[in-house]
Amino acid sequence: MQKIEHIGVAVKDVDFSEQLFEKLLGVASYKREFVESENVITSFFQVGDSKIELLQATNPDSAIAKYIEKRGEGMHHIAFEVKDIYAEMKRLEGEGFTLINAIPKFGADNKLVCFLHPKTTNGVLIELCQAIENMSGS
Repeated sequence: MQKIEHIGVAVKDVDFSEQLFEKLLGVASYKREFVESENVITSFFQVGDSKIELLQATNPDSAIAKYIEKRGEGMHHIAFEVKDIYAEMKRLEGEGFTLINAIPKFGADNKLVCFLHPKTTNGVLIELCQAIENMSGS
């Protein structure tokens, strides 16, 4: 793992939350997008090398909608940038971690993503992400 890529925050209303985080961080969101694979609208903020991703469900059956229903709004996941997502998935599975998805899927911000089940990471949802432009024929 190379660095923390971003911290994901589950929100009920991305418009309201964008305004709140703009005031909090002192910067505007640099990107908003719909991520079909996760049924979410995301909004990204960058402060220095750190990024925050706001996630609003677009479907009541999505993982974010279920998360908010069970736990309320708040920190949803920590994402780590990896050089080779396939190799890192294989390594982590070999170390006993449970992958939520066996094959990386397209995520927000032009990334391939995979999640580790929180039951194997002390209750924290971990996302692995690799920039698609950094793919080396894996």
